[in-house]
Amino acid sequence: MKRKNIFISPTLGEVTTGELRNRILSFMGEDPDSRYKMIIGSDSQDKNSEGIDFVTAIVIHRLGFGGIYFWKRIHESKSLAMKSRIYQEATFSILCAQEIKEIFKSDDIASYELEIHVDIGNVGKTKEMINEVIGMVRGSGFPVRMKPYSYAASTIADRYT
Repeated sequence: MKRKNIFISPTLGEVTTGELRNRILSFMGEDPDSRYKMIIGSDSQDKNSEGIDFVTAIVIHRLGFGGIYFWKRIHESKSLAMKSRIYQEATFSILCAQEIKEIFKSDDIASYELEIHVDIGNVGKTKEMINEVIGMVRGSGFPVRMKPYSYAASTIADRYT
């Protein structure tokens, strides 16, 4: 299993969970008058006999002006059915969002508009799971977006699976 407490940024390299807060606050400090959104999304890739790679991305979007992102991989040695994988992706995103809220609790995280992106949509096999997955995320206290608006999961996390 890959190290769970290491995030990778194409811009900033590897950072520990402890360093993540400082890197994000530094990015936001470059333009403190901008509005920011923190987005978390996960995706997975079944590697057949090798198990499943789950990737969770944290995106810090400076609204109207781009952003930065961090990602981490968790490898599960057992294979899962597609529905179980989707639930696990949502679970990893929720857990990461809860961790982010804890890391930023003294920094008024509510002002960063934290939301979760899920890799489900109205087209394809996941359409039957929409109500359950959306309810799972909302029930955990987070706003949620699905395809085609879930770029943290379906584009960024997907890039590293």
